[in-house]
Amino acid sequence: MNMFKSVKAKSSQQYFNALPQERREIMTFLDTFIKENAPSLKPNFLYNMPGYGSFKYKNYKKEIIDWPTIAVASQKNYVSLYICAVDEKGYIAEQYKEDLGKVSVGKSCIRFKKLEDINLDTLKRILKLAEKSPGLVL
Repeated sequence: MNMFKSVKAKSSQQYFNALPQERREIMTFLDTFIKENAPSLKPNFLYNMPGYGSFKYKNYKKEIIDWPTIAVASQKNYVSLYICAVDEKGYIAEQYKEDLGKVSVGKSCIRFKKLEDINLDTLKRILKLAEKSPGLVL
């Protein structure tokens, strides 16, 4: 079971270029915003998503894989921003859900439709924490 839909893109740039204009603008903004606020997380393209940083993760098949610390994905009805980082209190994204704006948050995933819906100051804080945090361990 792969929860991420298959895409033809083989790189973040190809992924962004294949998006409709409005979604491409959001994703390109997020790409720059993440690189500026979590600069030590090296950009990558893992599991059909543009990602930033990585850590070793045991998947459902019990394989040890490289998983992105942060990833972005264009879904049918919204944009998903995955913050796969935890601290002693749990999932970082979930801890800040009340301050993130008009978004839906589930453990490590922040979902929103428009950039105006998300509080960028809170997102910046989350990105900086994720940059310093260990990867999610399940």
